[in-house]
Amino acid sequence: MALPKHLDDAADRLHEAFARIEDARARPASPESLHEWLSALTDYAQALTDLHEFSNESVHEKLHALAGLLKLQSFPENPVQDMEPQQPQTPGS
Repeated sequence: MALPKHLDDAADRLHEAFARIEDARARPASPESLHEWLSALTDYAQALTDLHEFSNESVHEKLHALAGLLKLQSFPENPVQDMEPQQPQTPGS
């Protein structure tokens, strides 16, 4: 399955689990409703974890595509420090 499809699937599972959580919370407390709530909460946490993982993977793929376009062999170790001037610049120089 393609990464965008994984992201969509995880988002759908997140919404479904949220609806199940709300449904279980609206019912009177009972062992069955608590079990359903806990099951939905577990599914919600798993979907959120998957969504986070797939989002990070998507960013990672985009960074590699960008590096390829820029013909970079590897990413800089300290990109912010690499951008800073090595010597302080004085006005007018």
